[in-house]
Amino acid sequence: MAHIDYYMFTLSPFTYLAGNKLEEIASSYGATINYKPFNLLQVFEKTGGTPPKDRHISRQIYRAQEIRRVALHNNMEVTENPTYWPTNPAPSCYAIIAAQQSGGGNIGGLCQSILKSCWLDNKDISDDTVIKDALVLNGFDGSLTESGLLQGAETFSRNTEDAINANVFGAPSYVIDDQVFFGQDRLEYLESYLSTNS
Repeated sequence: MAHIDYYMFTLSPFTYLAGNKLEEIASSYGATINYKPFNLLQVFEKTGGTPPKDRHISRQIYRAQEIRRVALHNNMEVTENPTYWPTNPAPSCYAIIAAQQSGGGNIGGLCQSILKSCWLDNKDISDDTVIKDALVLNGFDGSLTESGLLQGAETFSRNTEDAINANVFGAPSYVIDDQVFFGQDRLEYLESYLSTNS
């Protein structure tokens, strides 16, 4: 059975625009997914990346165009300039980590609900109420926002180190074996890899 390490960041528009395609692919090939929220900004620092706000204006313009193009291509709506972006990603990442460890709900749905809150519903995903609503909607206990903080912080830090060690430099990234697939537009390649290696 194939195993996918999914490195995701709750402030990434392209992670949002991946939708539930990863889950569909994994289901088709009987693959498991380990959701690994990580600190993308720290990975940028370690791997030579640049936060969007510090990029040359030509790169910022292209990024905005790509967000619109990918949303249109995937038949998704997106808020191009969310009011609460950037915000503190840690609380939402900790909640995903705690939810995955607790089990019993739809972890893929939780990730998508949090991303949708930021990139469609224009909500602050550092707000406990927003996170609790996403947890409950996807079958988890809303109190995980309080009980999973310490373990979430430790795992978040470990996921970040794991990302660097796995040669991950951006989000979303999908790692199978020694193969890194970076970007929602590489899910097709991931599926091709699974079709010949699972």
